[in-house]
Amino acid sequence: MKLLTIDFETYYSKEFSLTKLTTEEYVRDPRFETIGVAVKIDDGEPEWASGTHEQIKQWLQKFPWAESIALAHNAMFDGAILNWHFDLRPKMWTDTLCMGRAIHGVEVSGSLAALAERYGVGEKGTEVLNALGKTRADFTDAELARYGDYCINDVNLTYQLFDKMIADGFPRPELRLIDLTLRMFTEPQLDLDLPLLEQHLIDVRDRKEKLLTDCGLTDNEKLMSNPKFAEVLRSVGVVPPTKISATTGKETLAFAKNDEEFKALLDHPDERVQALVAARLGAKSTLEETRTERFISISKRGLMPVPLKYYAAHTGRWGGSDNLNLQNLPSRGENAGKLKSAITAPPGHMMIDADSSQIEARVLSWLAGQTDVVQAFANHEDVYKKMAARIYDKNEADVTKEERFIGKTTILGAGYGMGAPKFQVQLKTFGVDTSLDECRRIIAAYREANHAVVALWKQAQAVLTALAQGTTTAFGPEGVLQLVPEEYAIRLPNGLLMRYDALAAEPGDKGMQYTYKTRRGRVKIYGGKVIENTCQALARIIIGEQMMRISKKYRPVLTVHDAIASLAPESEVGQARLYIEDCMRWTPEWAKGLPVDCESGIGRSYGEC
Repeated sequence: MKLLTIDFETYYSKEFSLTKLTTEEYVRDPRFETIGVAVKIDDGEPEWASGTHEQIKQWLQKFPWAESIALAHNAMFDGAILNWHFDLRPKMWTDTLCMGRAIHGVEVSGSLAALAERYGVGEKGTEVLNALGKTRADFTDAELARYGDYCINDVNLTYQLFDKMIADGFPRPELRLIDLTLRMFTEPQLDLDLPLLEQHLIDVRDRKEKLLTDCGLTDNEKLMSNPKFAEVLRSVGVVPPTKISATTGKETLAFAKNDEEFKALLDHPDERVQALVAARLGAKSTLEETRTERFISISKRGLMPVPLKYYAAHTGRWGGSDNLNLQNLPSRGENAGKLKSAITAPPGHMMIDADSSQIEARVLSWLAGQTDVVQAFANHEDVYKKMAARIYDKNEADVTKEERFIGKTTILGAGYGMGAPKFQVQLKTFGVDTSLDECRRIIAAYREANHAVVALWKQAQAVLTALAQGTTTAFGPEGVLQLVPEEYAIRLPNGLLMRYDALAAEPGDKGMQYTYKTRRGRVKIYGGKVIENTCQALARIIIGEQMMRISKKYRPVLTVHDAIASLAPESEVGQARLYIEDCMRWTPEWAKGLPVDCESGIGRSYGEC
């Protein structure tokens, strides 16, 4: 296949730009205009074209897109333009922005300028700054020629970066995942139910006003009183966040606008919590309102592109993008499912949502060599009930629903070294009040039953010591993970690195304490957290490979955490479901002995699955 490297230059102004609008809004806006475009075939000389929309469309049609790989830097942007405005779709997309994030991590800049400097392939120009506020008709011939040279340079830089990244061994399967991720956005398939969304927006606003009135928060004194507001939060199942006062040195409630843990509650899955926190912070709208408004706006412009950031997290997981985080659509509260129900399959198709069952808990047990738990998963036993039976010293048949919930929370929470105080807070968040002594007993029961997991935490602590000292040590099953001390990193089975940049150690109250460098400053890291990172990274690799298998027959249109949503023709939805479930129960060769499983649902909308 040919490689077609492409870069569009488009009209932008102080009011109309990607700093003011999302990619979807910008590309679909009536003000959008293509100034010009450059395309490079393989390692040939790039060509530049400028003209009317029809002239550019005719020029672009001379390239064999349908039989070629298209390459761009930020292909979500260029791919949307190529498809939405010029009705051209390449056989495959790839993207040096995505590749750079996977290679160098999410804590460093992935811009074209930064990567060009890192790889020494040239320098990005600045001619785009002179294009501010200019439509194509505003350019002189000389200005347009300089803009064309700028665009050609960007294309050459992108091609050279790709060439070097491939030569350095970028994993080929990850290129396929980049393509699948980009197509969820550039070739949208899903529709949005506008009447449902408009009614939902009315309901959300009405419930918000009623909630604030019922809580007495129309009274500003109660809204601004820390103790009273804390009680209101507790009434909806939220443990009020706290901090250490810089003035008194004592613990105090963290309700200020710059308290990150408090602001994070604006993104809480329960819209009641969103409303309360928004009222306290003086926000006009809750997250649920703004998200519904955004869905409504998108539905009026066309099909719903799914914006996902490939390699969004330290562990390589996908994340929300373009101001539309589909990774955390609400699943609790009176509002649960409405936004999901608004996302619908195209005519003649159904959605199949397959969720990998307890994949992190399974990976943890397998990684640690906790063979009894691995076998229990393989035998399809209820590991949550088994844990509860051990905690409460009773037969599994006698475990109550409430006790099983404690067992489930223990399995999912205690595997990364969580202590009793944090476990108590976690239970309280779920509406379960438990004494600290009881939490200590439960944590002790987990650790006693999972000696191999506890040993893995210690092994991971030794990994930090080795990386900080520039040495290596064993970690996990043989041949799965490899330490790369010169990069302060762990090489994963897909060939990519999980980085702990500038890892350093210093003496602390409980021995050596480790931190690594991020954009937010230095972050603490310890054995249990390394295990959490590793399990999430391995789960992501498995799910990615499963997605590629699914895509051989059916189109993945969304991935959320450990689930993959795909489209299938209505006439074959039954066999499609069986095929997808079979893919979701497949494990890579490196994960031999890891029992994975899944649950799936079918629906005309995402909410029905």
